[in-house]
Amino acid sequence: MPGSARLCLISGLLVLGLAVFNALTAGTFTPALQRAEVLSGMAAVGLMLVAVLWTRAVPRNPKAVKLEGKQGLEIAAGLSESLRTELAWGSHQFLMATSAATILVNWDGKVLLRRGLITKEPFSPGEICRRSTDRQALVSLVRTALYPGRQEFDPVLPGLPAVMVQPLGERGWIVLGGWSERCFTRSDERWLVGWAERLRTQLELISAVEDSDPQIDPKGI
Repeated sequence: MPGSARLCLISGLLVLGLAVFNALTAGTFTPALQRAEVLSGMAAVGLMLVAVLWTRAVPRNPKAVKLEGKQGLEIAAGLSESLRTELAWGSHQFLMATSAATILVNWDGKVLLRRGLITKEPFSPGEICRRSTDRQALVSLVRTALYPGRQEFDPVLPGLPAVMVQPLGERGWIVLGGWSERCFTRSDERWLVGWAERLRTQLELISAVEDSDPQIDPKGI
């Protein structure tokens, strides 16, 4: 409970206690005293109600979970310098400006990037990733403990309390794992969708150039 809400609750209990004490020690109950008791009781209940509503309006932030993994940055070999820069820049922004603990980018069945707390386990997209592709929309698991399919993200990082999955068209995904439950904001979601569009465009352009002329070195794109 926030400090201000706790103060309201204590004040309400104090007013209620004083009203009861006053009623018990009063010799006679005059109409004026009865009115005063009713008003003081209403004030006490009002203060306690404010404390309860305050707690609901400003809930306590979930605590960060202790996650097992090694801090690192892995970018797949053979990528162009511009793509490596884009992956490094985007992942750095998410790890620094949001509550993300780890980020993974998968494209055409290949992991292009792991950053933050990482593992060496091979990533295999599961039902939740496929659902995001079918809907072509971000899937946000604010509390992974409630989802039976959460094990598909254990290769990203075991025990992630919150996960966002953003499809890269039909060919890949960005997986963002958070430190605690409900840690990602609407702003984080919009930012992830925007960066995914930018990254997908660059990846599709590189793929189109490679398909048109296989002799072109993708590192030079």
